[in-house]
Amino acid sequence: MNILIVEDHRELGSEIADYLVGAGYICKWVDTCEMALEELHSNDFDAMLLDVGLPDGSGFDVLKAVRKQKSKIAVIVITARGELNDKIDGLQLGADDYLTKPFALTELGARLYAIIRRIHGFSANELEIHGFTIQLQDYKVSYDSEIISLTKKEFDIFQYLALNKNRVITRLQLTEHIWGDILEVNSDSNFIDVHVRNLRKKLDKHAPLDWFETVRNVGYRINVEP
Repeated sequence: MNILIVEDHRELGSEIADYLVGAGYICKWVDTCEMALEELHSNDFDAMLLDVGLPDGSGFDVLKAVRKQKSKIAVIVITARGELNDKIDGLQLGADDYLTKPFALTELGARLYAIIRRIHGFSANELEIHGFTIQLQDYKVSYDSEIISLTKKEFDIFQYLALNKNRVITRLQLTEHIWGDILEVNSDSNFIDVHVRNLRKKLDKHAPLDWFETVRNVGYRINVEP
């Protein structure tokens, strides 16, 4: 999952980024409203951790811009402001949650995970896809209780396609969500296809993959009956 961190306190921003990367997320960290809006325009993020007091304005202005674009990005407001009115303002502007500094990184991680689960419409820590079990927090995939050895990238691709079942995910979207900033990679590369091909080979050893669809010249889709 691709997370945008908007925090001007360098020590805290670094701690959050290190913690979330260690938890398996892709993170981009910026420290101004302007940089946040540039990243949101250029890349597709699953969630944003948004400080309110930024050097060039209010984080609430970033939140307003995001919701005006009808973006579905999950937003957790993180701020030193603890007043009730500030919390109400943030939630009314479209924030999904609110954390007052100081906070435990483990609490941030738990809230972020809960919001992403809710947005993708699942309540358990496992996904069942045509007999395959994806253990979301343990980064494991199994079939009939047999663990399938996947690389981190292969797991991330399978997880992301499964979370977006019945929806075509483009190669560009996979690049952004699995590798991070699209501007930092060669978008003409076939590395997405190579990873997907390797993933399919490993899954195909256990069951037919007629539900794992390649949409020609676009991307991939996992089809699941409603």
